[in-house]
Amino acid sequence: MNKRLLNLLNKNARYKITELATMSGLSEDEVVSEIKNMEKDGIIRGYKTVIDWERMDSAFVSALIELKVTPKAGLGFEEIAERIMQYNEVESVYLMSGGYDLCVMVKDKTFQQVAMFVAKELSTMDSVISTATHFVLRRYKELDVPLIGCKNDDRGTLSL
Repeated sequence: MNKRLLNLLNKNARYKITELATMSGLSEDEVVSEIKNMEKDGIIRGYKTVIDWERMDSAFVSALIELKVTPKAGLGFEEIAERIMQYNEVESVYLMSGGYDLCVMVKDKTFQQVAMFVAKELSTMDSVISTATHFVLRRYKELDVPLIGCKNDDRGTLSL
């Protein structure tokens, strides 16, 4: 596993193999082989585009939901986390330390839809003790990508 290559892909998954080879000090064949192996081993789980939804007509509402839950004997938090992950509204689920157990990032079209999802789906699960919803009002940075300012885009153009 080449951490330098992973860092480059994390910064910009659209780098060409030739660019990755030059920047990582590997040959093009080594880059291709490393990427295939990391995908096969589950180290690379996917490639995502960071979208600034506020610039779109069909913007979404996001919320961070704090969940306090009762873990199940022998399963810990895994069972409830796996159930929560299945909902289309759920973007991310994290096990947390501190005042709550799970952090659930949720996205839907309106504040009301997010609130109803929490009320009807999350809060009614048998392991859930309490919820606290925090709506995202503005995103400034997403997955290491600044969403404000006029920084030039270094990704190049998409050629099909």
